[in-house]
Amino acid sequence: MIEEHPALSTGYHALPPGKIATIVTFLQMHARPAVRPVRDPAAFAWTRWHPASLDEYRALFREVGEYWLWESRLVMSDEKLNAILSNPQIELYTLQDQGRPVGLVELDFREEAECELVFFGLVGDAIGKGAGRFMMNQAIETAWSRPIKRFWVHTCHLDSPEALPFYQRSGFTPYALKVEVLNDPRLTGLLPRSAAPNVPVIDP
Repeated sequence: MIEEHPALSTGYHALPPGKIATIVTFLQMHARPAVRPVRDPAAFAWTRWHPASLDEYRALFREVGEYWLWESRLVMSDEKLNAILSNPQIELYTLQDQGRPVGLVELDFREEAECELVFFGLVGDAIGKGAGRFMMNQAIETAWSRPIKRFWVHTCHLDSPEALPFYQRSGFTPYALKVEVLNDPRLTGLLPRSAAPNVPVIDP
């Protein structure tokens, strides 16, 4: 859910050195949408990933998200990440293309009657081939096979510019905006400086 905070004043807000900011859009659906067609569904396999080793998970997380500055699970301690990945109310799935994992989906059922689509992404060379639509159809079917009343997700302007319209075409409706401030992982060495070329690196 969205926390209530005093509104930001209108105008520009300076960021501390080493920080970046993004606008986060929250989206939700309250009923299972109609299934959208997939170009070649036989080309992909949807696989439950359990148990997921920390090293293999982080490797796929990095391959999927490095370009978009995904860093949260890379800086998380082994203990905390393992607690998430081993929680029976959190389900991990991969999309396989000829045996190679090319997509990552994480569904969180810990809130009663809700499911959060925590992570959804593809490796770069799988984009534009129908894999995203196949994976979203599977995610929606999996989420709504449970007794939920709400399925939600968030995206930000650091993600692909296609992400927001893709979620809307999939049946999600925007309902809130937030500003997120985070450490630039390219300055800490966690991600290469070449990541997210659409976001300038500002050296302190």
